[in-house]
Amino acid sequence: MPLQITPLIKQSTVNIRKNEREISAAKGMLLPSVNAGVSHNYGFGSSINQNTNQREAINTQYDQIYVQANWELVNWKNYLTISLSKINKESSVYKMKLAQNEVKMNVIMMFFTYQNSKSWLEVLQTQISGIEDQIKRTEKEVEIGNRPKSDVYDIKANLGTMQEQLVSAKNLRDLSKINLLNALAITKDTLDFIMPEEHLIDSNFNDSNFVQNLLEKNPAYQAVLKQIQAQQKNVDIARSGYLPTLNGAYTWSSFYNKILGQPAADFSEQIKLNKNQQLSFGLNIPVFNKLQVKNNVEIAKLNVINSNYDKDIIINDLTKSINSIKAQFLNAQEKYNLLEANFENQKLSFQKSEEKYKEGLMDAYTFFLVRNNWLQANYNLINSKNDVVQQTELLRVLENEL
Repeated sequence: MPLQITPLIKQSTVNIRKNEREISAAKGMLLPSVNAGVSHNYGFGSSINQNTNQREAINTQYDQIYVQANWELVNWKNYLTISLSKINKESSVYKMKLAQNEVKMNVIMMFFTYQNSKSWLEVLQTQISGIEDQIKRTEKEVEIGNRPKSDVYDIKANLGTMQEQLVSAKNLRDLSKINLLNALAITKDTLDFIMPEEHLIDSNFNDSNFVQNLLEKNPAYQAVLKQIQAQQKNVDIARSGYLPTLNGAYTWSSFYNKILGQPAADFSEQIKLNKNQQLSFGLNIPVFNKLQVKNNVEIAKLNVINSNYDKDIIINDLTKSINSIKAQFLNAQEKYNLLEANFENQKLSFQKSEEKYKEGLMDAYTFFLVRNNWLQANYNLINSKNDVVQQTELLRVLENEL
């Protein structure tokens, strides 16, 4: 069945896009920042006369324009942040794959729960249909004296129990379908789910590296490895606080000045004459920063240790999950093989009992039990095969084949 884009996967996609923006933002820190400005000012009272360079009691107009660029020429933190952003993006990709796997595994389990509930409902419907036909035949035989009246009472008593089970089975089927649709992020019941014909396969459990191979391919494991890399990069970023930084700055400016009420040179002419440029470089050397850098480095180191513990937890959880699926697969496969081998004997036993019942050698209640046991055996075989296929599909998810 096609995998729908669930809200969980959509969130993971948004996180990847956010990380791409963080990479772009980190690269942007290598570029200069440029600002431009203009100011228009009036001065009243004692001021410097720009014409005589003497302080006088005058009213003036002063306009200034400027362009300023600042550039961090050398700051190792900027380069390290770019590397960290790339690692975070790779981690987000693995987390998205992990979200996809979680959705797939949940859908698989909900799908087979729904299929099993459907199969059980079909068994009950077949049983009830057979009981109703059996009641009619038994009543006719009672009329002609071939059967005792108690046979009818026995069958009708069990019919009520079966009908009660049918109501519960319908509810179970409906709830399991709601859960399946929810797992697929489908809000309207517009789909019908069909169990395809599956050929059972053997998995290579005898490979000594089986668990390790699945573990290393798992996105949860890959994501925690990227998390450790990110924390190690944070240690380098924290240490960059010990290193000096080199900054550069460039400023271009000019101004226009006039005494209010007096003639003055044209604006454009003054701007040309009063142009000024300034280029500067500054080296900032950290000497003492209240132990902040040292503490940041030590905290970053502790985060690395903590991430390694996260890795151990992930390994334990994944190993448990893989071994659990392996054990359930082997158990389901063994159970299916046993049921399949005994299925033909159960079929022959039912056919013989049916002949005895028709010949009057078996009472209706006993045949009712035999028939229901035969139908139950059919369901058990279907359910067992579904269990094998379910575990197979779960393994395919872990092997990144879905």
